[in-house]
Amino acid sequence: MAYPRKLFSLALPFLFFFLSSASTITYNVRKFGAKPDGKADSTKAFLSAWAAACASVKSATIYVPRGRYLLGAASFGGNKCKNNAIKISIDGTLVAPSNYRTIGYSGNWLKFERVDGVTISGGTLDGQGISLWNCKASKSNCPGGATTLAFYNSNNIVISKLTSLNSQMFHVLLYGCQNAKLQGMKISASATSPNTDGIHISGSSGVTILGSNIATGDDCISIGPGASNLWIENVSCGPGHGISIGSLGWDMQEPGVQNLTVKTVTFRDTQNGLRIKTWARPSNGFVKRVLFQNAVMLNVRYPIIIDQSYCPSKNNCPYQGSGVKISDVTYQQIHGTSSSQVAIAIGCSKDSPCSGIRLQEVNLRYMNQPAQVSCSNVAGTSTGFVQPKGCL
Repeated sequence: MAYPRKLFSLALPFLFFFLSSASTITYNVRKFGAKPDGKADSTKAFLSAWAAACASVKSATIYVPRGRYLLGAASFGGNKCKNNAIKISIDGTLVAPSNYRTIGYSGNWLKFERVDGVTISGGTLDGQGISLWNCKASKSNCPGGATTLAFYNSNNIVISKLTSLNSQMFHVLLYGCQNAKLQGMKISASATSPNTDGIHISGSSGVTILGSNIATGDDCISIGPGASNLWIENVSCGPGHGISIGSLGWDMQEPGVQNLTVKTVTFRDTQNGLRIKTWARPSNGFVKRVLFQNAVMLNVRYPIIIDQSYCPSKNNCPYQGSGVKISDVTYQQIHGTSSSQVAIAIGCSKDSPCSGIRLQEVNLRYMNQPAQVSCSNVAGTSTGFVQPKGCL
């Protein structure tokens, strides 16, 4: 018997809801024993929920209700997962142990390895790193610290509307990953916190970072060897050390960085704006095909900087000339104020000079007066209005 057309159309939403619900299974961490009091260790409960989601042949959601959940170092592996659509939906806060030594030697607090199709949505990760920062400031015997959220050798990752607070070290790390989208993130740590990079990308391709606010004691975003096809847009940075390519060139044999776009970004009270940094060591690394577009600098010490003589403490730099080749880098529509007289500092390697450096519509000032430039071993062009002049 055929259904009347009107009745069939009314039934469609209910049929769709039923099919959608039937195709996804939800695992509430509370059902696995997680306690929302911030005191009881919930690590095993979260790992059990992950194991159940991995064993499911259906799309799975791991749900974290409101509350504070104490977790120690946890590793979520994907080798045995039967599905590639696991969503971790967080309404609460995951809290690291207050004793920084508990996870400080582990390297990572929350580690995902060889996963595919994982989405993390919402919630807060509290790394409780302040006591470790204080330990390091006192030059005591301290652990190196843990990265809050790390993905290794993983594919098709989405991180959306996640807040990361006071990480011991890096907030987010992507290493050896393909296709990742980070959107609407809020990352926060003290301006004096050591090595608290907001997002670090290395050996990864197809990474997009959109609409995020990052305030740290180190690079807001750092890009390491082997990163390619990156898109960074609508990011606010400050305090921090800016958006950095590098440091590169520590190893003689090192993959390069290529195909990077950074656009519509704002830097406020940062040490650097747009930085490329390489070790003063022999290397076959490279940086090429980079576009920095539409950046606003507000009281930034070095708005545009290329530093190819990086050698802190003058150790492990056997010869003062970087082998990393930097080429085809465009700075387009860069405006604002520098907190130092030298707003453009391009110091390229005498052994491997920069080429194809382009300044297009750049207007940087220092205390309501013209800024200065400092450039060496660089070839390129200036087009449109460029202030300060004299570099290219």
